[in-house]
Amino acid sequence: MALADSVPGVSGGTIAFILGFYDKFIDSLNTLISKNKLGDRKKAINFLSKLGIGWISGMLISVIFLTSFFESSIYSISSLFIGFVLLSIPLIINEEREAIIGNYRNLIFTLIGIVVVVLLTFFNPSSGGSGINLAFYNLTPVLVIYVFITAMIAISAMVLPGISGSTILLIFGLYTGVIASIKQVLTLNFSYLPILIIFGFGVLSGVATTIKLIKYILKNYRSQAIYTILGLMLGSFYSIFMGPTTLEIPHPAMTLETFNFVFFFIGVGLIFALEKIKVFFKKD
Repeated sequence: MALADSVPGVSGGTIAFILGFYDKFIDSLNTLISKNKLGDRKKAINFLSKLGIGWISGMLISVIFLTSFFESSIYSISSLFIGFVLLSIPLIINEEREAIIGNYRNLIFTLIGIVVVVLLTFFNPSSGGSGINLAFYNLTPVLVIYVFITAMIAISAMVLPGISGSTILLIFGLYTGVIASIKQVLTLNFSYLPILIIFGFGVLSGVATTIKLIKYILKNYRSQAIYTILGLMLGSFYSIFMGPTTLEIPHPAMTLETFNFVFFFIGVGLIFALEKIKVFFKKD
């Protein structure tokens, strides 16, 4: 999930949905922010703690080691994600066939999902560039509010399958600034720590205001939600192909010539293997 969240194109929510724990993820977050029995809250904390440790570890690894690899091998990574999404779609259709079969009028929601991701990618104004300097000496009240609100929107996207929170950060011009701030703090330059704390509070606020809505929609309008998620995932193909244009040093959009079939099949193989692991643990 962290690997997906750290790169514009794929949402960590997509990975959670593929692996079959998306509903548990949303339910656990909802339990944590709602008035529930102590036992339920303990179960939610236990699950989210394990997930959180893995997510934080993955994000740190991504920021320290993989972001430079993305720059030099963006077409290979993009091809890998194409493999992820392509195999994920039929798996989700099979998993959610009750919500899909017979509800074909909801295909309009698939179209809406596609259009949302394509428009977000198409109107991204911040391709390239070094981003906004988020060091403490550069902070203003307006910038603090801007980062807080953007963090709320980005985390809302991260928990939805199909929409990449990193893409949202790119659209608002904060992706490179946030990644650079994390790198600076990891090198013990704490002048960037205040903005990351503000960003963190924005994330928590976004979770608190979004999760109840997502849970309500999944419970009462599951068919429409699944069709929309499929649309978001289909739209993410465009987002992934355009991903190279969003790098600090922009590359041309991915084409069939730059598409890496080896990494594509690795992506397909990873999702296939994860699906088999999920089935094994379900039986267990």
